[in-house]
Amino acid sequence: MLRNVSLEDISDGKLYTENDLVRVDTNSCKGCQTVCCQNMGSTIVIDPYDCYKLTTGLGKTFEQLTMNELELNVVDGIIMPNLKMQKSDGRCAFLREDNLCNIHTIRPGICRMFPLGRYWEDETHFKYIVQKGECNKDNLSKIKLKKWLGIEGLAEYDSYIVRWHEYVKLLQAALPGLSENNVKILNTFNLRVFYMTTYAGCADDKAFYAEFDRRLAMAKEKLGLM
Repeated sequence: MLRNVSLEDISDGKLYTENDLVRVDTNSCKGCQTVCCQNMGSTIVIDPYDCYKLTTGLGKTFEQLTMNELELNVVDGIIMPNLKMQKSDGRCAFLREDNLCNIHTIRPGICRMFPLGRYWEDETHFKYIVQKGECNKDNLSKIKLKKWLGIEGLAEYDSYIVRWHEYVKLLQAALPGLSENNVKILNTFNLRVFYMTTYAGCADDKAFYAEFDRRLAMAKEKLGLM
C-alpha cells in the first residue's frame, strides 16, 4: 500500500537490514493490555505467498476463506484480498478470545513484520523501518531482524517479494487509459491466477516459488507486461 509520507513521519528515520538488531521484540505480547489486531480496515493485504500458506495450512480454498476470514478491496487501483475485520467488534477474524493469533505460525507477511515495515529504495531494493506508534507494549527488547521475521529461506522469500512488487507496479502502470470493463478483466485475471487457483500441489516453499514464477511468466505474457 503506497503512502506519500517522509521516512521521519512514520519511523525513527533509520533503515535496517536483516542482520541488524531492532527494538521490536514483544516477548510474545506478555503483559500487554492493548488489542492490536482490530479496526485495521483493509490494510493487511494478502500476497500470493500468504495465500499459499493460509490455504495449505488451514486446508481451505481461497473461496472458503473469503466467506469469513478474507475480503476483497481495491489497493492502489488493484483488487487484492486482505484480512477481514469482523463487523460485530472490529477484530481480525483470526484473533482468539485471549487476544492472541490463531494462525501465528502461518500469519501473513505484514503481520509477521509488525511493527516493522518495508521501505522501497527503488523498484527492486528495500530495507526495513520501525514504524512509529504501531506497537503499544512497553519495554520492547532488541532482536535480530531476521529472527523476528522467522521466515525460513529468507533470501528466497525476499527475492519473491521483489518479483511480486515489480509485477504489481506493472499492473498499476497499465491501468491508466484502460476502459472500466478492461480493468475488471485485468483484476479478475490476476485474482484467478495468483489467488483462486489452488496451491495444493506445492509441498513446500521451494515448490511454491517455482509455481509462482511459472504463473508470473504466464501472467506477464498474457497481459503484455513483458
